[in-house]
Amino acid sequence: MYSDITKFIHNLYGTDDFVPLHVPAFLGNEKKYLNECIDSTFVSSVGKFVDRFEEMVAVYTGAKKAIVCVNGTNALHMAMMLVGVERNDEVLTQALTFIATCNAISYIGAHPVFIDVDRDTIGLSPVAVEKWLLANAEIKDGTCYNKTTGRRIKACVPMHTFGHPVHLDELVVVCANYNIELVEDAAESLGSFYKGKHTGTFGKVGAISFNGNKTITTGGGGMLLFNDEELAKRAKHLTTQAKVPHRWEFVHDQIGYNYRMPNINAAIGCAQMENLNEILANKRETAEQYKIFFSGQPDIEFFVEPTDCKSNYWLNIILLKDKKAQQEFLEYTNDHGVMTRPVWQLMTKLEMFKDCQTDDLKNTLWFEERVVNIPSSVRL
Repeated sequence: MYSDITKFIHNLYGTDDFVPLHVPAFLGNEKKYLNECIDSTFVSSVGKFVDRFEEMVAVYTGAKKAIVCVNGTNALHMAMMLVGVERNDEVLTQALTFIATCNAISYIGAHPVFIDVDRDTIGLSPVAVEKWLLANAEIKDGTCYNKTTGRRIKACVPMHTFGHPVHLDELVVVCANYNIELVEDAAESLGSFYKGKHTGTFGKVGAISFNGNKTITTGGGGMLLFNDEELAKRAKHLTTQAKVPHRWEFVHDQIGYNYRMPNINAAIGCAQMENLNEILANKRETAEQYKIFFSGQPDIEFFVEPTDCKSNYWLNIILLKDKKAQQEFLEYTNDHGVMTRPVWQLMTKLEMFKDCQTDDLKNTLWFEERVVNIPSSVRL
C-alpha cells in the first residue's frame, strides 16, 4: 500500500527524485527586485520595499496596518508585549505547536498553560479553554487569575496549525468573557480565512511567518497584523530600537528591539505577494488531488479544512490509524524518496515545559500518534 502512495506522490510532483516536504517557489520578480535593492544600496532596514510589503500584506489580509519583523518568532514576542504580557503572567496556548510559540512566551518570562485542541481544526479548542477557565480561573477587579498559581492570565495564543483556522468566533467570546487578550499565532496561515475573514485579524494582534518553508517566503521574516493603528505605530517604534525620529540625533525613549526586516528581504516578499493567489490555487489543487487519492486508501484519512474555513493547505496532513502505522509510514516513505514527518514533539514533553499546567490534552495526544505531513510544495 505504501508503495502506491510514494508512486502517486512522485507522479504528482513529476519526478523520480527525492520529493521534499515544502520548498519555496520563485515565480516572478524576485531577482528583479533584489537587483533594484543592490543598485539602490538600500539593502538594510530602510527602503521602498519594506513599506510596500507592509501595505501589500495589510490590503490582502484586511488588517488596518501590518508591521514587518525579522522573523515570525520576533513577531510573536512583540505581539505579546504589545498586549501587556509581563514576567510571571500566564498565557493559554496549545501543546501541539512549533516551539516558537512557547519560546516567544518565555522571552518575556511568562508561563504557558497548555490546553487541548479540536479534532476538526488541530488548533486550540474554545470549548477546552472555557472548561479549563471555569475550573481554574477567577476574576478579581476585572483581571483574570489562576486560582492555583495566583498568576495573572493575560493572553491566549491559538496557533492555526498547518494553516487550518481554529474556531475563532467562539474563542473571541471566551477571551472577552475572562478579560484575556487574544493574540493569533498565524505563522502558518497566510491565505487562510475563517468565515471570509483572514486569520490574524480577529485578535488584538496577529503574527505571520515568512520563513523559507512557508506559503510565501522572504528568506526569513515575519509580520504583525493590527486593527488598531495606534498600536501598530507603537510596534513600529519598538521594533526599530525605539528611536525618536530626528535627522541626525540618536535619541531612544525606551528599551527597543532590532526586529526590523531588511529591505532586501522585503523585496522578495513583494515579488512573492504578487503571485500569492496563484500559489494558493496551486496548493489547493494539490490538496484536492490528495483528498481524492486517499479516499481510496484504507486506514488513512486526509485532513480537510474545517467548516466555514478556507485553508491555505500549507502542509497537507494525513492521519494514520495508530502510532505503529504512523512510524511504519514515516520509515517507508523517507526510505523511498518522499519526505514526510510527524507533528512536532508536544511542548509538554520538552524539558523546558514539562512542568507547565495542562488539561487532559486528549485530542492532542490522539493527533500526536497519527499525524503525518506529506509533500506540499507548489507544483511547477
